[in-house]
Amino acid sequence: MHPFPHIYTVNASVRTVGDVPLSVDGVRIIESAPPKEFDGPGNQWSPEGLLTAAVADCLALNFRAIAAASKFAWTSLELTTKGTLDRVEGKMRFTRFETHAKLQVAEGTDVERAKKLLERAELTCLVANSLNSERHLTVEVAAG
Repeated sequence: MHPFPHIYTVNASVRTVGDVPLSVDGVRIIESAPPKEFDGPGNQWSPEGLLTAAVADCLALNFRAIAAASKFAWTSLELTTKGTLDRVEGKMRFTRFETHAKLQVAEGTDVERAKKLLERAELTCLVANSLNSERHLTVEVAAG
């Protein structure tokens, strides 16, 4: 790992109408638009969707790293993260992120250890730790 601090720079090229291209040097461009809830087209990534995706992605990548460091064998991980946007004290903000994790493991795997590693991955997620929101993780471990 590189020494801290890490700096992340994203470029947004905005016009009076249309999608907003988001770019990072060396990474493919993605485009964003307002979500349906804000009268957008609903066919592009939105800031709300990107933030919720970042919470899920951070947990996924954290778990992969923690499992590897712990020499824990697993087959697949499916995550569903729901972000709740609400108005609090006159300001819109995300108040809660709920993630359901379904981990596939081999028969005979220590299910409690699997759950603990997923919980550790969620607790150490730098994205979620940077947000002022409630978090809730449910874990399902399936063997076979």
